[in-house]
Amino acid sequence: MLEQGSTLMRIFVGESDEYDGKPLYQAIVEELRAAGLAGATVLRGIEGFGKSSVLHTGHVLRLSSDLPIVIECVDRSERIEAILPRLDEMIGDGLLTLERVDVRIYRAGDGP
Repeated sequence: MLEQGSTLMRIFVGESDEYDGKPLYQAIVEELRAAGLAGATVLRGIEGFGKSSVLHTGHVLRLSSDLPIVIECVDRSERIEAILPRLDEMIGDGLLTLERVDVRIYRAGDGP
């Protein structure tokens, strides 16, 4: 049951990061789906910087081709822990955080 002992995983990468010839965020979501995790969402940032302090922005005059990407996934803690070694292999530059969450409602419709 997802409502008990859940973890939120956030993965911060760049839009131009790649893995195995495809965007890294896409490869990660495919990996999470193949592992049977509850779901994942990819968010595209409008501005940000990482460890290198290089500013990536969507402003028209300073358009960056490497905007921040955040992938969020919530599942049972043991399922998140199990996928971490694979994600460690895939992520070069980036940040992965985990935090305990209290899931109150999780409903899935009859999807494809």
